[in-house]
Amino acid sequence: MRKSVKILSAIAAAAFVSSAANAGTLDDVKAKGFVQCGVSQGLPGFSNPDANGNWTGIDVDLCRAVAAATLGDASKVKYSPLSAKERFTALQSGEVDVLSRNTTWTATRDTALGLNFAGVNYFDGQGFMVRKSLGVKNALELGGASVCTNLGTTTELNVADYFRANKLEYKLVAFEKADEVVAAYDAGRCDVYTTDRSGLAAQRFKLGKPDDHMVLPEVISKEPLGPVVRHGDDQWFDIVKWTLYAMLESEEMGINMGNVDKMKGSDNPGIKRILGVEGDVGKNLGLQPNWAYNIVKQVGNYGESYDRNVGPDTPLMLARGVNNLWNNGGLMYPMPAR
Repeated sequence: MRKSVKILSAIAAAAFVSSAANAGTLDDVKAKGFVQCGVSQGLPGFSNPDANGNWTGIDVDLCRAVAAATLGDASKVKYSPLSAKERFTALQSGEVDVLSRNTTWTATRDTALGLNFAGVNYFDGQGFMVRKSLGVKNALELGGASVCTNLGTTTELNVADYFRANKLEYKLVAFEKADEVVAAYDAGRCDVYTTDRSGLAAQRFKLGKPDDHMVLPEVISKEPLGPVVRHGDDQWFDIVKWTLYAMLESEEMGINMGNVDKMKGSDNPGIKRILGVEGDVGKNLGLQPNWAYNIVKQVGNYGESYDRNVGPDTPLMLARGVNNLWNNGGLMYPMPAR
């Protein structure tokens, strides 16, 4: 699901689009009346279309939140399904306004492609899935295995590092599209399927017999996943970044879809600021004072988005873990809205 350095270098020459060309994304969004959002080609819980073409997921909610903040209407989003190979070029070229597609924040991507990561909306790590019939209990038993994954992703680099560090042989079987990887693994063309552990949880349900497979306990990498924008437009960068922070800050302050109207009358200065009753946060972003109110009212806080898309009561059954708020044992730490 993540591009390799080899493919990154192939498109790096096109990365640094001029500031003049990149400036004014907010104006462009207002003029056309929607946010063009780059998403995956279908990953349940993160960005996935139903039979009627309606998109849902944590990454989709981030797109909807940006639309609520900028246009006052979370429905004003158009989605561009992108493969791992296509995603960065689509953002660099201006085909999409924001990339919200389970994309890992790395040094190369942040410095060599003319792109900015606007935060992390899901902390993940790479893992391995195998058939239970294989009798494997941990990744150190995978010597000589064939491993399926996405073509041109850092997943390839991570798995190479892991097998090399542990002096294990393996055979890589790579495909461009995620569904091709799933189909190949399901058909028995490889012994192992590797990607982010959240992706394994999601893709397992596409297998013919999901219960015949298991995810091994090892986590072999850090995968901070989050939205990405182009260099050269600091206002748009700030808007996407603070959209994510607003969802986190709202959860921290106990503001949700059900009580946000009541919370506008709170005496808490922090709540007044985030909901636009006081202060200039919206003005400084070039948005209306009620920008964050619109996010919470129409999309919800981060916890609400997590729970309905990937949480314990969904098919993915992913515990919050490190994706909890900082004051609840996790890594999610919104910057102060003041």
